[in-house]
Amino acid sequence: MITKYYKFLILLIFYLFPFMLFAQQKDRMLVIQQRLDSVAVGNTGLKQVVQLTFNGVSIQDYLLALGRTNSISISIDPKINFTINDSFSGVTAENILIFLAKKYNLEISTIGSIIYITQYIDPAQFLKPPIREVKANYNPANNTLSLQLENDSIVAVARKITQLSGKNVIVPNSLAGRKLNGFVSEAPFETAMDKLAFTNELKMIKTSDGYFLFQPLGENEELYVNGDKNTAARRTYRPSNITQGGNTGLYINLVNGQKLISVDAINAQISDLVKQASQELNKNYSIYSDIRGTITIHLNNISYDDFLTLLFKGTDFTYHQQDGVYLIGDHKQEGLRTIKLVQLQHRSLDTVLSMIPSEWKRGIEIKEFREQNSLLISGSGSQISEVENFIKQLDVIVPVVLIEVTLIDINKSRTIATGISAGVKDSIKTGGSILPGTNFTFSASSINDFLSSVSKWSSVNLGHVVPNFYLTLSALESRGNVEVRSVPRLSALNGHSATLSIGNTIFYKNTTQNVTPTTVAISSIYTNTYVESNANMEISIKPVVSGDDQVTLGIKVNIADFSSIPTDGSPPPKSTSKFETSLRVHNEDTIVLGGIERTEVDENSSGTPILSRIPLLKYLFSNRSKTNKKVVTVLFIKATLLR
Repeated sequence: MITKYYKFLILLIFYLFPFMLFAQQKDRMLVIQQRLDSVAVGNTGLKQVVQLTFNGVSIQDYLLALGRTNSISISIDPKINFTINDSFSGVTAENILIFLAKKYNLEISTIGSIIYITQYIDPAQFLKPPIREVKANYNPANNTLSLQLENDSIVAVARKITQLSGKNVIVPNSLAGRKLNGFVSEAPFETAMDKLAFTNELKMIKTSDGYFLFQPLGENEELYVNGDKNTAARRTYRPSNITQGGNTGLYINLVNGQKLISVDAINAQISDLVKQASQELNKNYSIYSDIRGTITIHLNNISYDDFLTLLFKGTDFTYHQQDGVYLIGDHKQEGLRTIKLVQLQHRSLDTVLSMIPSEWKRGIEIKEFREQNSLLISGSGSQISEVENFIKQLDVIVPVVLIEVTLIDINKSRTIATGISAGVKDSIKTGGSILPGTNFTFSASSINDFLSSVSKWSSVNLGHVVPNFYLTLSALESRGNVEVRSVPRLSALNGHSATLSIGNTIFYKNTTQNVTPTTVAISSIYTNTYVESNANMEISIKPVVSGDDQVTLGIKVNIADFSSIPTDGSPPPKSTSKFETSLRVHNEDTIVLGGIERTEVDENSSGTPILSRIPLLKYLFSNRSKTNKKVVTVLFIKATLLR
């Protein structure tokens, strides 16, 4: 109710003020006329008509001339000094004085018959202006504040907000003369106070005991919107000893309750950046050596530790935190060296240690701890962190590839053996096989019976054979179809080869004769050695796993087999098939490698010299055999990833 009354009073004064001024001015002129009328009773000069024309004359000369012409006693304040350009004709001296008082804001007073003219001073200017009502409203139900400020005193605003909300708002003496502007409608109390300070380039701080403090910006401070989209203040850092051409700006931002560093520096001294960042974040630090060098850097919202790491990267300087104090200096100094045990989880020491670049090993010492599969690293903290991160990238699970090799050998052979053999041998009986193949032996009695029957039917006497004579007829054809299956399983680490070897070994005799001459005779010494001859099937597969679980297989196949086994001790002949290829398959896919084919043709014959080479007769005087052999090898390979 009181607030509405004040608002009505202010509006009433605002609208009636021009009319009040006009009425006040009219009343003043009436008083002056009454004063002059009282003087005119004893001095008729005020009522006389004046004929004076002046252009560009001072008010002092004009009024003095008016007084002499009309016999009026006039005194003028010497401070009144301006020029008039008025021409009056047919008007009284009284009217001229009233007109001049109104036009030039003069005051006319009388002392007896003396008229005294001074500059008019409005007594209202010495009155205190009415108290301006601060337009503020607080809703305690939802803790919201509304403000409509226009050049209002910060002290009055703080008093009004404190009275409405019951929350103490403090203004330091240094800000007592500040004026506030801003408009906020039903905003949360703390948000409204923060935005009010931001609008008027002030800081608003809420203390731990619940007080709200207006504070001016510090030196090199500015207001901005941080990464959390909240208003905050930051300090711009410009050291006095910047390198020629250098420029530095370092800011502290509050992001998610954590103070982070943003910096934009060109050829700035590293030592200046370290000191400023440490002071702004209130970090305890101690510098053990002179930090030299400059840096050009642009970073946004990083932690203090990351900031120091980036500053010292590529330099001889490092830092170490001990009991909350950052020790900064040359990495060789005592107290700044760090020891770290890096334990490997998936790789062995030998493979990892050899992969660390030699440049990274300078300035640090790496020792192997084989019992724990770990590396003990000592040196500067930044170098150790760099090496540790590199080792962790290498220390990942190495895929194991299970390789299933299915090997199928298909042997196809065909042998034809024909011939007639005869001879003398004891205890030969007639007998043998006729089907499916012919291999029949005739004894001497059977042959003689055959010859006797031929003699009966013809006039030719073929005679008889000796009692121990025999005759054998051979006519045999055989086929072979043999399938040999082998299913070995191999496993190999990614990038390592898995090898399979299956085969036969035959030893053959190698005789060496050493001749030694003597005075009596030549002696020979024979030395027998047995030489090894191998016929193996060798398969070597090297898997390489890519990121999308595809496997690249490098395959080498070498298949050797004995063609025959000599009985005279000579080296056995061998047939060899060899190929090498590489291909890519998906995990658990099976591939087929075929076309490994070997063909063998073996012809043997024995018979009577000369007669065994005569056409037609050779079939009677020889034994012949012909063998055709074909071997086909097929490989099925399946790769399966094991993690």
